[in-house]
Order: sequence, then C-alpha cells, then structure tokens
Amino acid sequence: MLDCSDESAVDEPEGSSVCGDSSVCGDSSLKRPAPLPDPTVIKIYQTGELTVVGFGGKDVPDEVCIAAYREQLLDLIAEHGTKVLAFDLTGVLLVPSGMLGVLTTLRQRVDRLEIYNPSADVREVLRLTKLERLFDIKEISL
Repeated sequence: MLDCSDESAVDEPEGSSVCGDSSVCGDSSLKRPAPLPDPTVIKIYQTGELTVVGFGGKDVPDEVCIAAYREQLLDLIAEHGTKVLAFDLTGVLLVPSGMLGVLTTLRQRVDRLEIYNPSADVREVLRLTKLERLFDIKEISL
C-alpha cells in the first residue's frame, strides 16, 4: 500500500493519482508536499461508542490517500472511545480495494464494524473476498 504521507511525493500528470512511490508515480526528483486528506470525502455523522461515518452518498474516489484516511479514522476511534464503527455506504456503488484494507485494519481496533446499505456490487466484493464475515452488514433507514 502506498503511504501518501511520504515526503517523496512527486508531481504527476494532471488527472493522475497522488502517491509517494516513484516506481509507480514517475520521476522522484520532482517533489511537492505530501497531500492531506480531503475533508469532503469522509463525513462524520455521529461520534462516541457508536461512531458513524460515510461518504455522503458518493463513490469513494480511487485517488484518495488511503493512508491518510486510515490515520484519520484511527484517531477518531481513539479520541471518542469508539466500540462500534459504522460505515454508511448509502449511494456508494464501488469501494477501492485500498479502502477494503482500511476497513479490515479498523475492524481490529473496534469491537464491531458495521456496514450500512452497501450496494449489490459492494456486497458481492465482500462476499468474494470473504470480508463479509468480519463486518455486520445492515440495511437501515437513515
């Protein structure tokens, strides 16, 4: 997994994803500051022992900095004493594979991880990867 906090982040052609791995992203001699997580991607709906986050009904962009979001969510769990972390996937059709890894990591830090309203495609990916066994999948009204 790429670590977007790496100081060796590089300038990339417009429209490409941001990362710090020169073997993937190109010439490492072109440096710029590491990207910060986009605060508009992850929405925090509720905090506490039950913390609910989501993506505001939008697909998770492939170019998000997965490492930065993992750290942001781990900090959120620690700060609020979260025991149950819920991801509202209402309106989300696809989840990048890196975000599935983040969900797995987060599951190890909480008593339970719930996924609300996943699309049929997301459900299928969770079934095929056998990740559905790690999460409580629920259809709920929000």
